[in-house]
Amino acid sequence: MSQQPAPVPTYSYLGPAGTFTWQALGQVPEAAGAAWRSVSNVGEALDDVVTGRSVGAMIAVENSVEGGVSATQDALATIPGLRIVGEYLVAVNFVLVARPGVTLDDVRVVAAHPVAYAQCRGWLERTLPTHGHIPAASNVAAATSLLEPGSPAQAAVAPPGITDHHDLTVLGDLIGDNANAVTRFVLVSRSRELPARTGADKTSVIAELPDDAPGRLLEMLEQFATRGVNMSLIESRPIGDALGRYRFVIDLDGHVHDERVADALLGLRRFSPNVIFLGSYPRADARQIEVVSQYGDEVFTDARDWLRAILSGEPE
Repeated sequence: MSQQPAPVPTYSYLGPAGTFTWQALGQVPEAAGAAWRSVSNVGEALDDVVTGRSVGAMIAVENSVEGGVSATQDALATIPGLRIVGEYLVAVNFVLVARPGVTLDDVRVVAAHPVAYAQCRGWLERTLPTHGHIPAASNVAAATSLLEPGSPAQAAVAPPGITDHHDLTVLGDLIGDNANAVTRFVLVSRSRELPARTGADKTSVIAELPDDAPGRLLEMLEQFATRGVNMSLIESRPIGDALGRYRFVIDLDGHVHDERVADALLGLRRFSPNVIFLGSYPRADARQIEVVSQYGDEVFTDARDWLRAILSGEPE
């Protein structure tokens, strides 16, 4: 009896083909030869992972201009069972496109994904001071909407190269307000297997304060500072159950297998009523983490051995 071929794994991404998320997924070696499933929003992508339709989902989590992507942060905080297993960076810039024959003078309404629109606002306001904006589900969707009958928009903010796939004309090139803009993407899965420690790693968590007493935020930050753990990102998001209640999205330099990071997470767990561990994974830039000698792994293990000897009555 012949063996059935193994099913081809599926990865979800904010589509259609050509989006920055699509470009990020192209950096994943395991995704080569796999099935790619285009979805319309972050919630759908993560639902694919939770239900098993996909083995992983590529989602945008942070932009160097706009900061954290709130929809992603809120989804990771409220959907259980997810882990970040990889990080990828995509340089971001945009073009303004229109149907053939349309000129800048014809443009009254621009279709654009809200994040892309925010990154091009300066150029658009200088070039088209009276334009209106229609939000789109993705950068490519903004462009393809121009080809639909009765489209209310005359132009769209889209990724470079869009004209290779669709019959559109470029009205403005490199229209992003920051030429060095970069978007950070993460690959999310249900895997409980931690990526191996590389020395150039990042750990992501979400934590809540126990109450709103004075100094609580400082107490939380001290869990990291006193152990020599640097935070590369900290952002607050409303919990939603009452005014003034926030959770904090935190990225730490290091891996949970690093003694200083593990000890900091233990301290955080003792302090916070709710800690969500999102994962430890290699940094996209591969930058090695510099650790002060007093926070090296051996310092923490020596301290534990010292205390263990005291508790067991061994000679010091």
